[in-house]
Amino acid sequence: MEITSSSNEKVKAWQKLKQKKYRDIEGLFLIEDEHLINEALSHHLVKEIITSDSSLTYPVPTFYVSEHIMKLLTDQVSGSKVIGVSKKIEEQEIKGNLIILDNIQDPGNLGTIIRSAVAFNFKTLVLSKETVDLYNPKVIRATEGMLFNLNIIRTDIIPFLKNLSSNYLKVTTDVKMGKDIKNIDKKEIALVIGNEGKGVREEVANLCDEKVHIKMNEACESLNAGISASILMYEVFHG
Repeated sequence: MEITSSSNEKVKAWQKLKQKKYRDIEGLFLIEDEHLINEALSHHLVKEIITSDSSLTYPVPTFYVSEHIMKLLTDQVSGSKVIGVSKKIEEQEIKGNLIILDNIQDPGNLGTIIRSAVAFNFKTLVLSKETVDLYNPKVIRATEGMLFNLNIIRTDIIPFLKNLSSNYLKVTTDVKMGKDIKNIDKKEIALVIGNEGKGVREEVANLCDEKVHIKMNEACESLNAGISASILMYEVFHG
């Protein structure tokens, strides 16, 4: 049976998930794009599927809806034929190298950092409470599904850094006084990346053991947070 009415209770519940406060309340979020949905399915996170294509079948409850309903739910200009309702990723104990984000605001930067963290073997991503919502649709698309391959924690990063095991070398960036990233001890690393405009907060930087910079042409004053984080993680990965 096809759902065609926007007043249907299921449709109302799905629409609410487009807002962060309801994603937080329900512990659910929407995923668009079959590749991303398949990634979530492989991690057993998808609760149900919404689609306007009656030929599609999935191993979870599937709701067939009209094109009108899909337009109400999609976040993409071109629309979608399938949307997944996914459970949020469960936080785990910290493991491996860490990347810690202090108030990153751009969804594209967060997505880039997530993809690079997986590529360069950083196992845990720690988001400050002020960082952009992990389940923002733009973030999800930018990750290309890699968010399902990381341990991701959202917390107050100041007490987190204070309580972090001394086995970790806490490293952040300083374009003027920082060491060349190639010259730091490559033991277990906790890499702290700051806000796009303001950088790392002083009280956060003061909790770090080392400050580093990326050596580059003087004609370029700085790189954006996503690119900087990616280069630093690459350098750590390759030792």
